[in-house]
This record gives sequence, C-alpha cells and structure tokens, in this order.
Amino acid sequence: MYKYVIKRLLITIPVLLGVMFIVFTIINFTPGDPASMILGESAPQEDIDRLNHELGYDQPFFVRFFDYVKGVVLEGDLGTSYRTNQPVLDEILSRFPYTVQLAVLSIVFSSLIGISVGILSAVKQYTLVDTASTVLAMVFSAVPGFWLALMLILIFSLTLGWLPSYDLDTAKSYILPTVTLALSGAASIVRLTRSTMLETIRQDYIRTARAKGLSEFSVINRHALKNALIPIITVLAPLIVDLMTGSLVVEKIFAIPGVGSLLVTAIQSNDYNVVIGLSFIYSAMYIGIMLVVDLLYGIIDPRIRLAKGDD
Repeated sequence: MYKYVIKRLLITIPVLLGVMFIVFTIINFTPGDPASMILGESAPQEDIDRLNHELGYDQPFFVRFFDYVKGVVLEGDLGTSYRTNQPVLDEILSRFPYTVQLAVLSIVFSSLIGISVGILSAVKQYTLVDTASTVLAMVFSAVPGFWLALMLILIFSLTLGWLPSYDLDTAKSYILPTVTLALSGAASIVRLTRSTMLETIRQDYIRTARAKGLSEFSVINRHALKNALIPIITVLAPLIVDLMTGSLVVEKIFAIPGVGSLLVTAIQSNDYNVVIGLSFIYSAMYIGIMLVVDLLYGIIDPRIRLAKGDD
C-alpha cells in the first residue's frame, strides 16, 4: 500500500510539471503583456518596457518557466497577481471556501438524488417511474448550466421572490446555485447507477440472497449496491473537480466570490499568474482525488487488490 501511494505521488510530479508547461506555453502565445495590462495601453512604451523588465517578462521563455517552477517548488510561491498586486496564493485561498462549500453541497445532493433515483429506476425497470427518471436524466444532462441558472433566477427570484439571486450571505442564497450544479451531476449519476444496478441484480448471488428469504431492501442495499458502487465512485471523483471548475459560469451568474469567478476575471484581464496558479491547483486536486478513489476501491470491494508488490 505504502509503495503504491509513493509511486502514485512520484508520478504526479511530471504530470503537474506538464500541466504548468502547457498552460505557460499557451499564455506565452497570448497577445499582450503584464505591463500593458497594469499600466494601460495608453502608457508610454518606455514605461511598459521598464515594468516588463522588472517583472522578468522580457526574459526568454524557458528562463521564465524555470524561475516560476523554482518559486512554486522551493517557496510555494505562485507569483503575484498583476491585477491586484497581491500574492496569487492569498487571492485563491481567500475565495476557495465559497467554491468548496458550493461544490460539497452540490456533490452531496447529486449523490443522494442520483443514487436513490438510479436504484429506484433499476428496481422498477420499464415502469412509469423508470421512464420518467430516464427522460428527466437525459433532459438535465443536455440543459446548459447557464440557461438553467437563468431560468431558476427568473422563476424563483424575479417572479416568485422566494430566493435571493446573488452572493452567499444566507442559507437561502446557496439553494439556486447548488441546484444548478447538482442537477446535471445527478443526471449522470442516475444513468450510471441504473445501468450498474441492472447488471448487478441479475447476478447469481443476488438470486441466491433472494432464495434465502432476505428482504428486497436487504438484497438491494447490503448486496447489490455495495458491488455497484465501484463505477459510481469512479464517476463521483472527477465530478467533484468538475463541479469546482465548472462552477465558474454559475459563480459569475450568481455573483459568488469564488475561484471560478476569479479565473474568469483573470482570463479577461490577462492576469497570467492567477490563471497558471489555478490550473496548477486544479490539477493537483484532480490527481489527489483520483488517488483517494484508487485506495477506496480495495476498501469497498475486498476482491480488488493493488498490484503485487505494492502492499
């Protein structure tokens, strides 16, 4: 187990470096420069050149890249925001709680709704319940998040006046953005849960459990669901990161001061250090979550073992 974890952690190093290099390269070919953004396009050219020199932007590409990597690795320094002149890490940490809260609430509701409806749909196959849940899952999978967010604001905020449409000041403020993010995730989980449960409940050991006189609730929850969880967890892991990265549109619509809105603002203002820093953090989170999922496989299903020699 320890060898396996160490190997996976060592693999993340070139992956993260690769992500940083790709993002750094893309930004290098983006028109504009930090000094022009800070001073404005109307600033004298000599002032722009002097500031670019102070920022090291006039250095060769690989020199700037290795200096950035050295700062991240040795000092944990993600650079300074050109827009606010604040450390990028401080900018991200100040907004991170909003995005994490929204993502956690969304994944909890997505899981509860998706797994419950998926199980019910599989157990009630070819009934009205199954048809309705399948159709709704397809609809919410196809509906764009920004359109759903605008419709929820139009109905529940502007028309009915039940819920606030911006910020996260009160508990009610979380409802609309959480529902917007949770419905698309729940739709994917419903379809996957239904298909895996249908395959599982047709296995011989499920028929044996029923023949022993176990209740249907016990058969589904103690035997079928446990073995159907593996593919569901595989989807839930990247869904967590998708909710955090995909929340940028939702955060903009609902005026939530999270990292999603920070990323949109950084892209619009060519704040390169913030874009690179967020890309690095998102990649590290994704890799970490997938590592946790790999370890959970063996806990949920004892038949799954790590490769020989990794224990």
